[in-house]
Amino acid sequence: MTTSGVRVRIAPSPTGEPHVGTAYIALFNYLFAKKNGGEFILRIEDTDATRSTPEFETKVLDALKWCGLKWSEGPDVGGPYGPYRQSDRKDLYKPYVEQIVSAGHGFRCFCTPERLEKMREAQRAAGLPPKYDGHCLNLSAEEVTSRVAAGEPHVVRMKIPTEGSCKFHDGVYGDVEIPWDAVDMQVLLKADGMPTYHMANVVDDHLMKITHVARGEEWLASVPKHILIYQYLGWEPPVFMHLSLMRNADKSKLSKRKNPTSISYYTALGYIPEALMNFLGLFFIQIAEGEELLDMDELAAKFDPENLSKAGAIFDIQKLDWLNGRWIREKLSEEEFQQRVLTWAMENSRLQEGLKLSQSRITKLGELPDLAGFLFKSDLNLDASAFAKIKSTPEELLEILNTVQPDLEKILEWNVETIEAELRAIADRMGKKLKVIVAPLFVAVSGSSRSLPLFDSMAILGRSVVRQRLKLAAQTVATLVGPKN
Repeated sequence: MTTSGVRVRIAPSPTGEPHVGTAYIALFNYLFAKKNGGEFILRIEDTDATRSTPEFETKVLDALKWCGLKWSEGPDVGGPYGPYRQSDRKDLYKPYVEQIVSAGHGFRCFCTPERLEKMREAQRAAGLPPKYDGHCLNLSAEEVTSRVAAGEPHVVRMKIPTEGSCKFHDGVYGDVEIPWDAVDMQVLLKADGMPTYHMANVVDDHLMKITHVARGEEWLASVPKHILIYQYLGWEPPVFMHLSLMRNADKSKLSKRKNPTSISYYTALGYIPEALMNFLGLFFIQIAEGEELLDMDELAAKFDPENLSKAGAIFDIQKLDWLNGRWIREKLSEEEFQQRVLTWAMENSRLQEGLKLSQSRITKLGELPDLAGFLFKSDLNLDASAFAKIKSTPEELLEILNTVQPDLEKILEWNVETIEAELRAIADRMGKKLKVIVAPLFVAVSGSSRSLPLFDSMAILGRSVVRQRLKLAAQTVATLVGPKN
């Protein structure tokens, strides 16, 4: 049980592959709880019903467990303030929204998506930031009652003060002031009866007795909305702490378009969780040179939330590689190393499925490395000559690779059947035969034109590895195309 009253949470959305940024925020909360004798809680925020899936929720839980993080309450372990999945809490939120409306702090908005889009277009054309214009703010009570009774679709929005600013103290940024005219009249309850992130977030944090909210700095601008909701409901807000975003070496935001960001990518390549947590934990502590190799307990002992940098956490892959190598060489015994290798090879049934596909394609076991080795490689080291035997022009190859990459992201459940269906659909949309589409993919994914079946190989490798291999293949093919005139 907590000895300090401190309760923190990580609240990921199961809408895609778990991001290293999620592990970064989760680790901060975990270390904060550990340092303060508090509780670390996991909550699944799945208010986005169109993108949230059980498969992604499972991936989130598995990824955070792989990282070595343990939570005392969550959807898988229960707890006194459950349920810990927002979709299971749907009926909890509406009374609080109605309380805000009844007190005059919220209003029903009947604006159609078409009207809102025209409004935003006009604002953008005038050089103004898009935000709600208050069209439904002053509807009479009689008109609102009549339109609701008629079944007209509507949302509930919050009212925002018209003058002054919101002042608050942030645990990282210090005293912050944001003018109210920069804050939108946020939707609190969607037309389908589900709360928005902002409403559910505040209600859940209050009901789960969260004392400190530590999250990414991108949420700093949302604090005024959250503080207002706390005030409208008569609740005490938690302490806010907004952590600097993880960035690439060029200071751009870490995103999958530039670099691999999925935890599953790093597990597939053979990074070990202790090294990844060590790497992320160094962003939260002050150490001298030579003290870099730290396990979770050592990170917690040196953790200092009072001395955090606002400069940005640079995701330096070379430093991660260095730490991972040191962990393998210095921290693992021979027996532990062998066990880690076997566990890694069999992760997601990679070894078993690879052998199953290889059995009918070899005449002797010594052929296995050349045939199936790509399933275990961290880098295929492709060069332009790898695509020389494909009949398509470099321009056509590049078009295929650049089309397939984003289209594969649309697949919700990643398996052989869905991959094949999507690639067939891409071939139809591009007006090309399937064999023309898959030829460069064979090389991009396996490094060879003779390999294991493509759809099966892509399923075994996983979405994040396939995404990175297609991106690197496109960069290689682009050298054949040359610069545009």
